[in-house]
Amino acid sequence: MKEVRLWTASDVSDWLTDEGLQEYTDALRNVDGPALLRLSEEDFKASPLSLVTGDSGRQLLERIETLRFTNHMKAHKNNNHENSHHANGHAGIDLANGSVSNGKIHNGIPKNGLHSKPVRILIPSLPEQERTPYPTEWFKTGVAFLYALFCFLTTTVVISVVHERVPPKEESPPLPDKFFDLFDRVEWAFSICEINGMLLVGLWFTQWLLLKHRSIIGRRFFFIVGTLYLYRCVTMYATTLPVPGMHFKCSPKLFGDWEAQSRRVMKMMAGGGLSITGSHSLCGDYLYSGHTVMLTLTYLFIKEYSPRRFWWYHWICWCLSAVGIFCILLAHDHYTIDVVVAYFMTTRLFWWYHTMANQQALKEISTGNLFSRVWWFGPFQYFESNVRGIVPRNYQLPFLLRTMTCTRVKYSKLDSRES
Repeated sequence: MKEVRLWTASDVSDWLTDEGLQEYTDALRNVDGPALLRLSEEDFKASPLSLVTGDSGRQLLERIETLRFTNHMKAHKNNNHENSHHANGHAGIDLANGSVSNGKIHNGIPKNGLHSKPVRILIPSLPEQERTPYPTEWFKTGVAFLYALFCFLTTTVVISVVHERVPPKEESPPLPDKFFDLFDRVEWAFSICEINGMLLVGLWFTQWLLLKHRSIIGRRFFFIVGTLYLYRCVTMYATTLPVPGMHFKCSPKLFGDWEAQSRRVMKMMAGGGLSITGSHSLCGDYLYSGHTVMLTLTYLFIKEYSPRRFWWYHWICWCLSAVGIFCILLAHDHYTIDVVVAYFMTTRLFWWYHTMANQQALKEISTGNLFSRVWWFGPFQYFESNVRGIVPRNYQLPFLLRTMTCTRVKYSKLDSRES
């Protein structure tokens, strides 16, 4: 790594990315190494640096102070190295007996009689959350996974309960819907929706396995999807809508048979709640659409955590998501309002969460941070408290594959020669 005083503006941008401070890239795009070292608190009180974060540049100034210290030590080391070879501007002359003529060393013994021995300084190892701005903290990821699993189970139970309250379609016909007036029902459209959803989930799972900071991103996904399904429990239990079409064939009602309802819940969980697997034959889970949630959320995560140059990959995933959502309506399996509310809830929760996660000032409770008033701010602080900065889109092989690659033994073929 070259000295900071030799850095170009491009080197400064790369350093900001490595330190997880990409939000300063635009504001410091014309700043080189020497100018970076000259930054002070006064610079963060004026635009554009004052508009980047709400912490008055505290994180960046701490990193710059460390950079100044490192740069000073490296320069001091280089000066000492030069002085050892050129004492007082004159090079030392080796004598025949091995002594040096600069008056410092004679016959391998210092002139002052003191021997220089290496000094070992034991520096205690810091916790992971202090060594890196992106600690793994797999335990927190496990907590987020259990939270999502609990929310999925609760949703399935609520669907089973709501199914008992859905009025018969002969008594309460489908509500008027403008989309249904414009487009006739296509029977196979819902299968296309579920196939697209499974493709997007598979692509996201594969991409997640290859992410370097998969523990942080994983708990973000689990928490957001769990919260969306928890909201869904409230909306579909509070308002039970009639079936959207006369084509629906709902399972018979059980009228309080909790044992049979438990079997239904387990069957639905095992089949992923998909109609294509034959596990979902219950009615009433309309407001809002769970299929729209998964189609939208997987696309948002795929795009957010993949390189911007993969525009073709983003377009493919967008098309899968858009076509899947359109097919939900084309199959007349959800009202238009179900899809609109699901899209609104998913995009807003995703954007709010990531905005708060990327700004250190929004992770703290204060009178100016209105986001701290949401009910899930406590869990958010727990999951994001040790993450400092925007999580970079870095990739690496999973641990098992890296281990297999490192332990692979290569054999070379030896020619046998007769002696």
